[in-house]
Amino acid sequence: MSGWNASDIPDQSGRTAVVTGANSGIGYVTARELARNGARTVLACRDATRGGDAVARLLSEVPGAHAELGLLDLGDLSSVREFAAAHRERPLDLLVNNAGVMALPHTRTADGFETQFGVNHLGHFALTGLLSPALLATPGSRVVTVSSGLHVLSNIDLNELNSEHGYRRWIAYGRSKTANLLFTHELARRLAAAGSGTVAAAAHPGYALTNLQTTGVRMEGRKAAERVVGLANRVVGQSAEMGALPSLYAATAPGVLPDSFTGPRYAMWRGEPASSWRAPWTLNDTAGELLWTASEKLTGVTYDALKVQK
Repeated sequence: MSGWNASDIPDQSGRTAVVTGANSGIGYVTARELARNGARTVLACRDATRGGDAVARLLSEVPGAHAELGLLDLGDLSSVREFAAAHRERPLDLLVNNAGVMALPHTRTADGFETQFGVNHLGHFALTGLLSPALLATPGSRVVTVSSGLHVLSNIDLNELNSEHGYRRWIAYGRSKTANLLFTHELARRLAAAGSGTVAAAAHPGYALTNLQTTGVRMEGRKAAERVVGLANRVVGQSAEMGALPSLYAATAPGVLPDSFTGPRYAMWRGEPASSWRAPWTLNDTAGELLWTASEKLTGVTYDALKVQK
Protein backbone atom coordinates (compact mmCIF):
# COMPACT_ATOMS: atom_id res chain seq x y z
CA MET A 1 0.00 0.00 0.00
CA SER A 2 3.09 2.24 -0.06
CA GLY A 3 2.38 5.53 -1.83
CA TRP A 4 -1.32 4.75 -2.25
CA ASN A 5 -3.43 7.82 -2.99
CA ALA A 6 -6.83 8.79 -4.37
CA SER A 7 -5.69 8.16 -7.95
CA ASP A 8 -5.37 4.47 -7.05
CA ILE A 9 -9.07 4.06 -6.20
CA PRO A 10 -10.48 1.33 -8.48
CA ASP A 11 -13.44 2.05 -10.71
CA GLN A 12 -16.59 2.17 -8.58
CA SER A 13 -19.12 2.27 -11.41
CA GLY A 14 -22.28 0.36 -10.63
CA ARG A 15 -21.62 0.43 -6.89
CA THR A 16 -23.65 2.23 -4.23
CA ALA A 17 -22.03 3.83 -1.19
CA VAL A 18 -23.41 5.47 1.95
CA VAL A 19 -21.06 7.81 3.85
CA THR A 20 -22.18 9.21 7.20
CA GLY A 21 -21.12 12.67 8.26
CA ALA A 22 -20.39 13.57 4.65
CA ASN A 23 -21.17 17.29 4.77
CA SER A 24 -17.59 18.27 5.68
CA GLY A 25 -14.09 17.07 6.51
CA ILE A 26 -12.94 13.56 5.72
CA GLY A 27 -16.53 12.40 5.24
CA TYR A 28 -17.04 14.88 2.42
CA VAL A 29 -13.74 13.96 0.79
CA THR A 30 -14.56 10.26 1.09
CA ALA A 31 -17.95 10.75 -0.56
CA ARG A 32 -16.51 12.98 -3.27
CA GLU A 33 -13.75 10.56 -4.24
CA LEU A 34 -16.11 7.59 -4.32
CA ALA A 35 -18.45 9.59 -6.56
CA ARG A 36 -15.53 10.76 -8.70
CA ASN A 37 -14.74 7.12 -9.40
CA GLY A 38 -18.26 6.22 -10.43
CA ALA A 39 -20.11 5.22 -7.25
CA ARG A 40 -23.65 6.31 -6.65
CA THR A 41 -23.01 8.03 -3.34
CA VAL A 42 -25.44 8.93 -0.57
CA LEU A 43 -24.21 11.71 1.69
CA ALA A 44 -25.85 10.86 5.02
CA CYS A 45 -26.01 14.13 6.96
CA ARG A 46 -27.82 15.41 10.03
CA ASP A 47 -28.51 18.94 8.77
CA ALA A 48 -30.50 19.39 5.57
CA THR A 49 -28.97 22.76 4.70
CA ARG A 50 -25.34 21.76 5.25
CA GLY A 51 -25.96 18.43 3.58
CA GLY A 52 -27.59 20.05 0.59
CA ASP A 53 -24.69 22.49 0.30
CA ALA A 54 -22.26 19.55 0.38
CA VAL A 55 -24.08 17.74 -2.43
CA ALA A 56 -24.11 20.93 -4.51
CA ARG A 57 -20.39 21.42 -3.86
CA LEU A 58 -19.64 17.83 -4.82
CA LEU A 59 -21.57 18.10 -8.06
CA SER A 60 -19.75 21.31 -8.92
CA GLU A 61 -16.38 19.64 -8.27
CA VAL A 62 -17.32 16.39 -10.01
CA PRO A 63 -19.76 17.22 -12.83
CA GLY A 64 -21.88 14.24 -13.77
CA ALA A 65 -21.39 12.49 -10.43
CA HIS A 66 -24.23 10.46 -8.94
CA ALA A 67 -24.65 11.95 -5.47
CA GLU A 68 -27.66 12.52 -3.26
CA LEU A 69 -28.51 13.65 0.24
CA GLY A 70 -29.93 11.36 2.91
CA LEU A 71 -31.01 12.87 6.23
CA LEU A 72 -29.53 10.97 9.16
CA ASP A 73 -29.14 11.99 12.79
CA LEU A 74 -27.10 9.31 14.54
CA GLY A 75 -28.08 10.79 17.88
CA ASP A 76 -31.71 9.87 17.31
CA LEU A 77 -32.56 6.21 16.70
CA SER A 78 -35.87 7.13 15.08
CA SER A 79 -33.88 9.05 12.44
CA VAL A 80 -31.57 6.06 11.98
CA ARG A 81 -34.57 3.83 11.38
CA GLU A 82 -36.12 6.28 8.90
CA PHE A 83 -32.88 6.54 6.93
CA ALA A 84 -32.41 2.77 6.86
CA ALA A 85 -36.00 2.20 5.76
CA ALA A 86 -35.41 4.50 2.79
CA HIS A 87 -32.23 2.74 1.68
CA ARG A 88 -32.28 -0.91 2.70
CA GLU A 89 -34.32 -2.10 -0.27
CA ARG A 90 -31.58 -1.17 -2.72
CA PRO A 91 -28.24 -2.94 -3.17
CA LEU A 92 -25.56 -1.50 -0.90
CA ASP A 93 -21.91 -2.12 -1.72
CA LEU A 94 -20.28 0.16 0.80
CA LEU A 95 -21.18 1.68 4.15
CA VAL A 96 -18.64 4.12 5.59
CA ASN A 97 -19.43 4.82 9.24
CA ASN A 98 -17.54 8.10 9.34
CA ALA A 99 -19.58 10.59 11.36
CA GLY A 100 -18.44 11.36 14.87
CA VAL A 101 -18.13 13.86 17.69
CA MET A 102 -15.11 14.54 19.90
CA ALA A 103 -14.62 15.68 23.50
CA LEU A 104 -18.01 17.34 23.86
CA PRO A 105 -19.42 18.76 27.09
CA HIS A 106 -21.59 16.19 28.86
CA THR A 107 -24.78 15.93 26.81
CA ARG A 108 -27.17 13.16 25.89
CA THR A 109 -28.76 12.00 22.66
CA ALA A 110 -32.48 12.02 21.93
CA ASP A 111 -32.60 8.48 23.36
CA GLY A 112 -30.74 9.38 26.56
CA PHE A 113 -27.30 7.99 25.70
CA GLU A 114 -24.07 9.84 26.50
CA THR A 115 -23.55 11.68 23.22
CA GLN A 116 -20.12 10.43 22.21
CA PHE A 117 -21.01 6.79 22.88
CA GLY A 118 -24.47 7.28 21.39
CA VAL A 119 -23.37 8.94 18.15
CA ASN A 120 -19.95 7.40 17.55
CA HIS A 121 -20.90 3.83 18.40
CA LEU A 122 -24.59 3.12 19.02
CA GLY A 123 -25.89 5.13 16.07
CA HIS A 124 -23.54 3.34 13.70
CA PHE A 125 -24.21 -0.04 15.31
CA ALA A 126 -27.94 0.47 14.70
CA LEU A 127 -27.46 1.81 11.18
CA THR A 128 -25.22 -1.08 10.14
CA GLY A 129 -27.63 -3.61 11.58
CA LEU A 130 -30.64 -2.11 9.85
CA LEU A 131 -28.77 -1.97 6.54
CA SER A 132 -27.19 -5.40 6.96
CA PRO A 133 -29.74 -7.22 4.74
CA ALA A 134 -28.76 -4.97 1.83
CA LEU A 135 -25.05 -5.38 2.56
CA LEU A 136 -25.24 -9.16 2.95
CA ALA A 137 -27.17 -9.46 -0.31
CA THR A 138 -24.54 -7.52 -2.27
CA PRO A 139 -21.42 -9.45 -3.37
CA GLY A 140 -18.18 -7.77 -2.40
CA SER A 141 -19.76 -5.34 0.06
CA ARG A 142 -17.80 -3.65 2.82
CA VAL A 143 -18.44 -1.85 6.10
CA VAL A 144 -15.73 0.63 7.05
CA THR A 145 -15.95 2.17 10.52
CA VAL A 146 -13.81 5.19 11.32
CA SER A 147 -12.15 5.00 14.71
CA SER A 148 -9.22 7.04 16.04
CA GLY A 149 -5.69 6.59 17.29
CA LEU A 150 -7.05 8.09 20.50
CA HIS A 151 -8.87 4.86 21.25
CA VAL A 152 -5.76 4.26 23.36
CA LEU A 153 -7.12 6.71 25.94
CA SER A 154 -9.44 4.09 27.37
CA ASN A 155 -10.82 0.61 27.10
CA ILE A 156 -14.60 0.38 27.35
CA ASP A 157 -16.21 -0.08 30.75
CA LEU A 158 -19.17 -2.40 30.26
CA ASN A 159 -20.63 -1.21 33.56
CA GLU A 160 -20.33 2.45 32.60
CA LEU A 161 -21.14 2.65 28.90
CA ASN A 162 -23.27 5.77 29.34
CA SER A 163 -21.06 7.63 31.83
CA GLU A 164 -23.71 7.49 34.53
CA HIS A 165 -21.23 7.94 37.40
CA GLY A 166 -18.94 10.71 36.25
CA TYR A 167 -17.93 12.14 32.91
CA ARG A 168 -14.49 12.86 31.52
CA ARG A 169 -14.81 13.99 27.94
CA TRP A 170 -11.56 12.54 26.60
CA ILE A 171 -12.03 9.22 28.38
CA ALA A 172 -15.56 9.06 26.96
CA TYR A 173 -14.17 9.78 23.51
CA GLY A 174 -11.52 7.08 23.85
CA ARG A 175 -14.15 4.58 24.96
CA SER A 176 -16.36 5.40 21.98
CA LYS A 177 -13.44 4.88 19.59
CA THR A 178 -12.50 1.62 21.30
CA ALA A 179 -16.15 0.64 20.82
CA ASN A 180 -15.78 1.31 17.08
CA LEU A 181 -12.88 -1.14 16.91
CA LEU A 182 -14.56 -3.78 19.07
CA PHE A 183 -17.65 -3.48 16.90
CA THR A 184 -15.56 -4.05 13.78
CA HIS A 185 -13.82 -7.00 15.44
CA GLU A 186 -17.07 -8.67 16.46
CA LEU A 187 -18.81 -7.87 13.16
CA ALA A 188 -15.93 -9.43 11.23
CA ARG A 189 -16.08 -12.51 13.46
CA ARG A 190 -19.82 -12.91 12.93
CA LEU A 191 -19.60 -12.37 9.18
CA ALA A 192 -16.95 -15.08 8.95
CA ALA A 193 -19.04 -17.47 11.03
CA ALA A 194 -22.01 -16.85 8.72
CA GLY A 195 -19.88 -17.52 5.64
CA SER A 196 -20.49 -14.02 4.34
CA GLY A 197 -18.16 -12.29 1.90
CA THR A 198 -18.93 -8.86 3.37
CA VAL A 199 -15.75 -7.31 4.78
CA ALA A 200 -15.79 -5.30 8.01
CA ALA A 201 -12.72 -3.10 8.40
CA ALA A 202 -11.71 -0.01 10.35
CA ALA A 203 -9.70 3.10 9.59
CA HIS A 204 -8.56 6.31 11.23
CA PRO A 205 -7.44 9.65 9.77
CA GLY A 206 -4.55 10.48 12.08
CA TYR A 207 -4.55 14.18 12.88
CA ALA A 208 -6.60 15.70 10.08
CA LEU A 209 -7.46 19.36 9.76
CA THR A 210 -11.26 19.35 10.22
CA ASN A 211 -13.80 21.03 12.49
CA LEU A 212 -14.02 17.95 14.73
CA GLN A 213 -11.44 19.25 17.20
CA THR A 214 -13.03 22.66 17.69
CA THR A 215 -16.68 21.66 18.14
CA GLY A 216 -16.49 20.94 21.87
CA VAL A 217 -14.83 24.22 22.88
CA ARG A 218 -17.12 26.13 20.51
CA MET A 219 -20.17 24.62 22.23
CA GLU A 220 -18.88 25.95 25.53
CA GLY A 221 -18.20 29.41 24.14
CA ARG A 222 -14.46 29.14 24.88
CA LYS A 223 -13.24 31.51 22.17
CA ALA A 224 -9.59 31.55 23.22
CA ALA A 225 -9.42 27.75 23.38
CA GLU A 226 -11.10 27.53 19.98
CA ARG A 227 -8.44 29.81 18.49
CA VAL A 228 -5.64 27.76 20.05
CA VAL A 229 -7.07 24.48 18.75
CA GLY A 230 -7.62 26.01 15.33
CA LEU A 231 -3.99 27.17 15.22
CA ALA A 232 -2.77 23.70 16.28
CA ASN A 233 -4.85 22.17 13.51
CA ARG A 234 -3.22 24.39 10.91
CA VAL A 235 0.31 23.78 12.23
CA VAL A 236 0.30 20.01 12.76
CA GLY A 237 -2.81 18.64 11.08
CA GLN A 238 -2.79 17.07 7.66
CA SER A 239 -5.42 17.96 5.09
CA ALA A 240 -8.85 16.37 4.98
CA GLU A 241 -7.79 14.94 1.61
CA MET A 242 -4.93 13.06 3.29
CA GLY A 243 -7.04 12.17 6.33
CA ALA A 244 -9.62 10.52 4.10
CA LEU A 245 -7.13 8.20 2.40
CA PRO A 246 -7.19 5.45 5.06
CA SER A 247 -11.01 5.28 4.82
CA LEU A 248 -10.86 5.23 1.03
CA TYR A 249 -8.19 2.53 1.06
CA ALA A 250 -10.21 0.35 3.45
CA ALA A 251 -13.30 0.94 1.33
CA THR A 252 -11.90 0.27 -2.13
CA ALA A 253 -8.43 -1.26 -2.27
CA PRO A 254 -8.18 -4.90 -3.36
CA GLY A 255 -7.35 -7.44 -0.68
CA VAL A 256 -8.40 -5.46 2.39
CA LEU A 257 -8.64 -7.97 5.23
CA PRO A 258 -11.53 -8.32 7.68
CA ASP A 259 -10.89 -6.54 11.00
CA SER A 260 -7.92 -4.65 9.55
CA PHE A 261 -7.13 -1.16 10.85
CA THR A 262 -5.74 1.36 8.36
CA GLY A 263 -4.27 4.73 9.30
CA PRO A 264 -1.56 7.19 8.29
CA ARG A 265 1.90 5.67 7.89
CA TYR A 266 3.94 8.02 10.06
CA ALA A 267 3.42 7.56 13.80
CA MET A 268 -0.33 7.04 13.21
CA TRP A 269 -0.34 10.81 12.62
CA ARG A 270 0.07 11.67 8.97
CA GLY A 271 1.03 10.28 5.59
CA GLU A 272 -0.30 7.74 3.12
CA PRO A 273 -2.33 4.71 4.30
CA ALA A 274 -0.64 1.87 6.16
CA SER A 275 -1.59 -0.88 8.56
CA SER A 276 -2.06 0.77 11.96
CA TRP A 277 -1.29 -0.42 15.47
CA ARG A 278 -4.26 -0.93 17.78
CA ALA A 279 -4.59 -1.58 21.50
CA PRO A 280 -4.83 -5.28 22.41
CA TRP A 281 -8.17 -4.73 24.14
CA THR A 282 -9.76 -3.95 20.76
CA LEU A 283 -9.15 -7.57 19.71
CA ASN A 284 -10.76 -9.18 22.73
CA ASP A 285 -13.47 -11.65 21.65
CA THR A 286 -15.27 -11.62 25.00
CA ALA A 287 -15.39 -7.83 25.20
CA GLY A 288 -16.58 -7.63 21.61
CA GLU A 289 -19.42 -10.06 22.23
CA LEU A 290 -20.47 -8.36 25.47
CA LEU A 291 -20.47 -4.93 23.83
CA TRP A 292 -22.49 -6.34 20.93
CA THR A 293 -25.10 -7.79 23.31
CA ALA A 294 -25.32 -4.53 25.24
CA SER A 295 -25.62 -2.53 22.01
CA GLU A 296 -28.49 -4.72 20.79
CA LYS A 297 -30.32 -4.14 24.09
CA LEU A 298 -29.73 -0.40 24.09
CA THR A 299 -30.72 0.18 20.45
CA GLY A 300 -33.30 -2.55 19.97
CA VAL A 301 -31.51 -3.50 16.72
CA THR A 302 -30.58 -7.15 16.24
CA TYR A 303 -28.54 -8.62 13.42
CA ASP A 304 -30.79 -11.60 12.76
CA ALA A 305 -28.65 -13.03 9.94
CA LEU A 306 -25.55 -12.94 12.14
CA LYS A 307 -26.83 -14.61 15.29
CA VAL A 308 -24.16 -16.51 17.20
CA GLN A 309 -25.09 -20.14 17.60
CA LYS A 310 -24.74 -21.28 21.20
